[in-house]
Amino acid sequence: MATVAELKAVLKDTLEKKGVLGHLKARIRAEVFSALDDDREPRPSLSHENLLINELIREYLEFNKYKYTASVLIAESGQPVVPLDRQFLIRELNAFEESKDNTI
Repeated sequence: MATVAELKAVLKDTLEKKGVLGHLKARIRAEVFSALDDDREPRPSLSHENLLINELIREYLEFNKYKYTASVLIAESGQPVVPLDRQFLIRELNAFEESKDNTI
């Protein structure tokens, strides 16, 4: 018969392999940030420059499959949930897009 420690280890391993454990940890962090946010003290508005920087960071995180980290970034920074339009980013950064792989 399996011990409690063995069952915990199997459960943890299963959740990690399915990607659920990382999601749960990130969701808990996002909820903690949200709960700790004091609504009486408004967050400073997001500057245009920080909006662009945060969007580049989000794109990097999502490209590398760090989707849970990206969700915490959005929750903590006040970045819009819907990503900025890629063409808008290209214009604002005076960048160009490589057509073969859609990278900036």
